[in-house]
Amino acid sequence: MEKIEIGKITSAVGLKGEVKVYNYSDSADIYRTTEEIFVGEKRRKIQNVRTQKSMVILKLEGIDDRNAAERARGEVLCITEADLPELPEGQFYIRDLIGMDVVDAETGDAVGTVRDVIQNTAQDIFDVKTPDGKQVLIPKVPEFIIEIDSETRVIKVKLIEGMLP
Repeated sequence: MEKIEIGKITSAVGLKGEVKVYNYSDSADIYRTTEEIFVGEKRRKIQNVRTQKSMVILKLEGIDDRNAAERARGEVLCITEADLPELPEGQFYIRDLIGMDVVDAETGDAVGTVRDVIQNTAQDIFDVKTPDGKQVLIPKVPEFIIEIDSETRVIKVKLIEGMLP
């Protein structure tokens, strides 16, 4: 059973055992739709979820006072693959995109393999490692990304002159 990291406990909140979580996604929905999560290696029920600015505040079973919440600081929160919500058509989890082959849509030539997806920009950017070990950054916009086929694990792209190293 593969565990997927979704956040990390950063501190205690109040006296009743709530914990503040640095959430690894842009939404707190996963905490609301999942009944149990792994706190480190221990599985715990989620009793309550609320948000405070961009932070998620959780009340977890078995963490009932501030001391227990303080001891949980630094623990990584995980779910199983079965707990991942299904995404709408055309959306993908980054973990599923990593390792996909990238090919030129016109020629079929190999461009490389996705090694990461950079998300701190206006649009996502595929970090692609070329067959000769160089790096190509391809914005995830319709002008460049023609098709993402999750079954064949191939991304077809249309590159402009100068994009390849």
